[in-house]
Amino acid sequence: MSLRDRFTAMMKEAMKAGDKPRLSAVRLINAAVKDRDIEARGAGRKEATEEEIVTLLQKMIKQRQESAALYEKGARPELAAQERAEIAVISSFLPQQLGESEVAEVIEEAIAATGATSIKDMGKVMAWMRERHAGKIDFSKAGPVLKSALSA
Repeated sequence: MSLRDRFTAMMKEAMKAGDKPRLSAVRLINAAVKDRDIEARGAGRKEATEEEIVTLLQKMIKQRQESAALYEKGARPELAAQERAEIAVISSFLPQQLGESEVAEVIEEAIAATGATSIKDMGKVMAWMRERHAGKIDFSKAGPVLKSALSA
């Protein structure tokens, strides 16, 4: 089932269940995807690809994490809780993230495949990993691991 179909199905479920927070989050996702589709049409394509949608969802999660942290700092726990609820809904559409040991294996494989020998090759290795494991790896956490592997 495509992500777009999953969005539609969850929206219907949320409407039937009267789950307003979940419905609101799915509507936000749909709006963001439609914006991305408009950008794609401007670039001469029909609609955004699945990979672009996954990247968009990851960006939305990051934005909400930052907002939740700011709300916590500003003594607004109810708004922080709302942001975390949206994060949970958005995360449900992302592919299962790889564990630390699996990420380490992917990094070893990427280094071997690209022939990386130093920190200067980090961009090449990250590109290889993104090409094959987009959406499955949190690259903000994988970057430091890769850096230490290349500098050793």
